[in-house]
Amino acid sequence: MSKTIFIVEDDENIRVLVNMALTSFSYAAVAFDNAEDALAATATQAPDMFLLDIMLPGISGLEAIKQIRNNSKTRHVPIILLTAKDTELDKVIGLDCGADDYLAKPFGVMELGARIRSVFRRTGQGVPSPVNEIFIGNLYINLDTREVLLSSQPLDFTYKEYELLLLLIRERGRVVPREELLQKIWGVDFVGESRTLDIHIRSLRQKLGDDAEHPTYIKTVRNVGYRFIGEQQQ
Repeated sequence: MSKTIFIVEDDENIRVLVNMALTSFSYAAVAFDNAEDALAATATQAPDMFLLDIMLPGISGLEAIKQIRNNSKTRHVPIILLTAKDTELDKVIGLDCGADDYLAKPFGVMELGARIRSVFRRTGQGVPSPVNEIFIGNLYINLDTREVLLSSQPLDFTYKEYELLLLLIRERGRVVPREELLQKIWGVDFVGESRTLDIHIRSLRQKLGDDAEHPTYIKTVRNVGYRFIGEQQQ
């Protein structure tokens, strides 16, 4: 039986787009343009998830979260916030109110689907994922399609750049020596040609918006190699 997701979004274009996306993902979508109607509908049907905008006419999304969490029928229903508000404070307030995840507009349809599956898994609703995927902060990687998104925007990696990034992620927490990276990615001993690795690391950092001096993802361990320091979300 397909899961039912309530969409609460006052922007008609976004509401229609999300509705179509959820249908394509085989969910039963029910759309509302205000929180009052969505909350009233829970009296006869509690959904399996809420996709909830913060800025709504009448009851705001944050107030709706409080009412959802205070209702015994919906207390444990997962909530993902869909909103144009993307400051750290907005995220903290939304999550502290009881939201399970936060997706800032504009967002990609594929990432939306991945976030929904991830939240269902984290909240114990056991949805099998049709794809292998990695979430690290604002970084999303689809292992089946080799698509990489940063803050919902696609990144264009070369074959070797992608393989290098994936190897560092899979070995996260340990320093991967330069020689090991060269051997595993290029398959040969690049004696005297280790600049190849440096060039690819520099390109990766540029595309990820990473700062070598204050890294978010890839840390240089001088004279040894590189270590991936981003924390993967479960």
